[in-house]
Amino acid sequence: MAHDRRFRFGAQLSYAADREQWAAKARRVEELGYATLCMPDHFDDQLAPMPALLAAAEATTSLRVGTLVLDNDYRHPLLTAKEAATLDLLSGGRFELGIGAGWLHSDYEQSGIAWDPPGVRIDRLEEGLAVVKGLLTGGKFTFTGRHYVVTGHPGTPLPVQRPRPPILVGGGGRRILGLAGREADIVSVNFDLRSGSIGPQVGATATAAATAEKVGWIREAAGDRFEDIELSSTAYLTMATTDREAVAGGLGAGFGLDAGQVLAMPNFLIGSVGEIADELEQRRDELGFSYIVVGGECFEAMAPVVERLAGA
Repeated sequence: MAHDRRFRFGAQLSYAADREQWAAKARRVEELGYATLCMPDHFDDQLAPMPALLAAAEATTSLRVGTLVLDNDYRHPLLTAKEAATLDLLSGGRFELGIGAGWLHSDYEQSGIAWDPPGVRIDRLEEGLAVVKGLLTGGKFTFTGRHYVVTGHPGTPLPVQRPRPPILVGGGGRRILGLAGREADIVSVNFDLRSGSIGPQVGATATAAATAEKVGWIREAAGDRFEDIELSSTAYLTMATTDREAVAGGLGAGFGLDAGQVLAMPNFLIGSVGEIADELEQRRDELGFSYIVVGGECFEAMAPVVERLAGA
């Protein structure tokens, strides 16, 4: 599958010891050529995403900021829309709203929020997206659903980006990716995390074959709008090494996969700069992935690849 989207890269960060360190990280991400600084949304030892993203935007000049991803269950979609519009306004139109149905069981345990079956959480997300989209476009908005009711909200403030900031939906199962294909501007393809944790059981859900199948689900749900969707993957580990087979083999042991399967997965980038760049170009050509997010503190290690491919 040929795809003409240019590469762009994001760095997913979550923690800094203080204001100065966070600002320095944001400026470094921008300096290295990344398009976006993204943040997850969990209750563990991380900064709260929305205020931290505003601080990152304040510390930079052109870097976009985004959530990867907000858990719809943690906040009412009216609050999500208002915070998203406010962040877009105060960042000068640099915000991307990533949202998902929620998955990490420990977050729900710690907070007392009901960890409903995946189908119920996706139902809520579908309604939440309708509310968020309606509010971000401005004008008096009313919505009545099974999970949410909004009555005559004026849809303020208005975001800078019109008709609204880009919406990213992330997930790894067929139903969530179908919803993303119908509703999102950006689709982030992930492990299938319905189990509520990351372990050996998720490895098979992100192999090259599984990823290709997921892109097929998105395409089927999106129909004519598929070419307008930006496909994204997150590399949770990026490692520059001359012995990629050994590294991949060690990593695969924890997921029940062999080295070849690990090297073909979009969630790990292992090898020389040239090898990683070649893999990303091949994956874009075959599957359409052009927005690559680097997880953790791997953004420095990935910098030579970003320099080589960003905008290409």
